[in-house]
Formats: sequence, C-alpha cells, structure tokens
Amino acid sequence: MTLDADRVSTVTFDSYSTLVDVEAAEAALADRVPDPEPVSRLWRSRSLAYTFVANAVDAYQPFYEMNRDALTYALAAHGVDLSTEERDEILAVYHELEVFDDVRDAVERLRDAGYDPYVLSNGDPEMLASMVDHADIDDVIEDAISADEVETFKPAAGLYRHGAARTGTPIDEIVHVTAGWFDVLGARHAGMQAAWVDRKGTPWEPFAGDPDATVETLHELADLLGA
Repeated sequence: MTLDADRVSTVTFDSYSTLVDVEAAEAALADRVPDPEPVSRLWRSRSLAYTFVANAVDAYQPFYEMNRDALTYALAAHGVDLSTEERDEILAVYHELEVFDDVRDAVERLRDAGYDPYVLSNGDPEMLASMVDHADIDDVIEDAISADEVETFKPAAGLYRHGAARTGTPIDEIVHVTAGWFDVLGARHAGMQAAWVDRKGTPWEPFAGDPDATVETLHELADLLGA
C-alpha cells in the first residue's frame, strides 16, 4: 500500500501506544506485584479483548471501567490480591502515561503545514482530557474524539465514521495514525487511509490487508505528508 498524501486534509491519532506508552503502566505494578511484566501484559491484552467482545455482545462501558475489569482479572490470574484502593491507584497511572518523545513536535509540524490533527480514541473523555494535558498537545490538536460519544469501540466502522463527522472531513480525506494493528484495519475498512506506527520493529499481522504506510516515528509520517 502507498499513502496518497494529496488527498489527506485531516490526521487522526490513536492515543494509547501511539501518543503515550501504555507499557509505562508496568511501573505502577512494580511495588505491588512480585513479577509485574506478565501482569501488565495480560492487563493490556484483556482490556483490548473486552472492547472487542463488548462490540459484539452490546456490553459497552467506558474504557476506564474496561481497564478496571481487565486489571482485576490480570491480578486474579496471577494470584495477586489487592484492595480496591490499591487497584484504583494503579489505574490512575493511565492519566499520566509517559509521552513518546516525537509527539508534540510532529503534531505541531502537521498543524503548521495545514493539516487538522485530532485524537480518535477508545479512551473516555476524562482519560483523553488528562492525556492531552499531560502530553502538552492541547494547543496543537483540534479536539479529542472519544468512543464514549457513540458507545462503540474500535475497530467498529461506526466510530471512525463518527470521527469523520466530528472533524467535518470526508472520510477518504483522513489518515488515521495508530500503533494498533486492529485500529489500522478498522480505519481502512471504514474508508480512511491508515498509517501504522511501528516503534519496535514488530511484524505486521498477516491478514486482512496492509497499512497505507508504516512509520517508526511520527516525524516520518510528517515527512510523508510533506510537513
């Protein structure tokens, strides 16, 4: 696939793993769990799995609550018993995850080049507000669009179509930028172009099509769009 920069007017960004590092959440487990790495991985994978299942069985709840349920499961699966207060303290790390170094400068480049940058995320509005503030990008993005507005998670087409409507952009003039393979496929299925942010040199999922572009950093994306 090849990104067609000439028809892009709006850029939407996923949040978690794209703008901020969810693996930083492992640090919040370190003082409470003997081996935090597998707990953190299971927490993240269950959180995503719950969103996929919620779409299929009409069991929506805000992403923060999905995250809470996933953490509860991950702790139980590893035989860790923590109080509600301790779990809440771990969950709160999602309000101040570490921001990737390239984020602010690259988004600013795109905005200055005439693109309208938005966040389009599964995160609920409170999570996104704190992420935008913590990432210091409030002045360089147009808005943050939450799955909570339509009570539907990625990769359902309805969320991307809602995002296009909220940006006031024809859906085929949007490139969605994300580290999530399923998010790439969801965006392309809905009619967007999609750029996959592969910061770790991982293999692409070998089914259902390819990204329109693969980049290691957001600056590479800005280069592709001539910013």
